[in-house]
Amino acid sequence: MASDSSFLVERSTVIQASPEKIHSLLDNFQKWRSWSPWEDADPDLKRTYSGPDSGVGASYAWSGNRKAGAGSMVITDSKPGQIVVLDLVFTKPFKAQNVTTFTIDPGPNGSEVTWAMTGTSNLFFRLVGKVFPMDKVVGKDFEKGLAQLKVEAEKA
Repeated sequence: MASDSSFLVERSTVIQASPEKIHSLLDNFQKWRSWSPWEDADPDLKRTYSGPDSGVGASYAWSGNRKAGAGSMVITDSKPGQIVVLDLVFTKPFKAQNVTTFTIDPGPNGSEVTWAMTGTSNLFFRLVGKVFPMDKVVGKDFEKGLAQLKVEAEKA
């Protein structure tokens, strides 16, 4: 990593589904409701979708309870095998701006999906990160989300 203030959280899983099917679940924020690990954080979560339904320019904003927080994200690049969500902005319960990338690599045993997030930690998160490393905190959510994505993508 470039410095103590930058971080990378990354998790992967193999999904028995075509790269195209997986891509369609990642490329449309409205489909995230079927697999996102944060969907159950607030039953009254307020969601706003804008731009195209999927692909570059699709955007999603949310506002919820303390656990769900508030923020927005925009797909800035979408091509077969990769989706980039730039401008993943959290406004509550803390301010942060990160880049999330999903890569889909077809293989003989299924499609390997990797979910990665990079960013820079502010002073608060550098201090908290000594006790609760970003990889451990967010990594569990990524593992849960990938497991739910696997179930959704492998449905007939």
